[in-house]
Amino acid sequence: MSLILFAFVVRVRDGLPLSASTDFLHNKELQERKQQLKVISKSLSSLPERGTVKGHELNIHFLSSEGVSYMTVCACGLPAATAFCFLEDLRWEFTACFDNSAVALASRPYPFLEFGRMTDKNSAIQKLQQHYNQKGGPSLEVTLAEVQEDLRTSPPQVLTIEDMTLTNGAANGHVEQTAASGQSQRLEPVSAPGILSLVLNIMCAALNLIRGVHLITYTFQDDYDGLWNVVAFLLAFLCCVCQCHLYLFHTCQKKLKSFTLLTLIILCNAFLFGLRNIWQLAFHMSVACLSTLLTLHRKLLDRNMDCGV
Repeated sequence: MSLILFAFVVRVRDGLPLSASTDFLHNKELQERKQQLKVISKSLSSLPERGTVKGHELNIHFLSSEGVSYMTVCACGLPAATAFCFLEDLRWEFTACFDNSAVALASRPYPFLEFGRMTDKNSAIQKLQQHYNQKGGPSLEVTLAEVQEDLRTSPPQVLTIEDMTLTNGAANGHVEQTAASGQSQRLEPVSAPGILSLVLNIMCAALNLIRGVHLITYTFQDDYDGLWNVVAFLLAFLCCVCQCHLYLFHTCQKKLKSFTLLTLIILCNAFLFGLRNIWQLAFHMSVACLSTLLTLHRKLLDRNMDCGV
């Protein structure tokens, strides 16, 4: 069984892939580790020069130097010193082929793919992987001893993939994205009572708007005597619209906003007693109460249920 399964070379400043080895294994954990390499590569600028991400059967090791990071996925049975020997040898091979200016000027992914692809019989990564997998270590024992001593004095930092995700999110300003953009979160599907509530709320909003606009004409003619009635109708209209929005979209402080809107609708209708009979008032207040109840009971979709990939 191969101990070194995959090698990856990236630019530290932006995580641009420079080169990689080719594998033909359909190992599920290997594919997961390769995806995690991409996550780690986005966080390299804020990570130490050497690090290890441990897995169930496969580990990730990385070594960063002079703006380039060398990463590998290897079996857990491979000693850390041997893995970092491989990365040191990979670093020497890469720097011998490409200088810093070529790395800095790279603008597309995998500009040095020939350095690692399996179809090239002279591929540096291929030869290096084959040597380590067949011999179990570097050619010179002195190299291994030096790396072992170096790791004893300055051991690599052991990280988790969660650390990588948080670091990457903080670097890109997305740590608080979920909380800050609540409307992007998906709620449970709209229920039949929810549709009924929306229809009734739209009806109440339309009635309030019509009565309010109708009263504006008489208010101007009567020296603004009914101005507060117009305000009450239009405020009730806005509250109905906001209730519809609150039911359809997730937002922070939903409970506070729901009860505030309910209170305003009740106060507006109480103020309009006389312009509306008791049955009309009961209808408007009941619709507002129903909408508030359904809004508070509509929950966010569970993360696992909302995964489309």
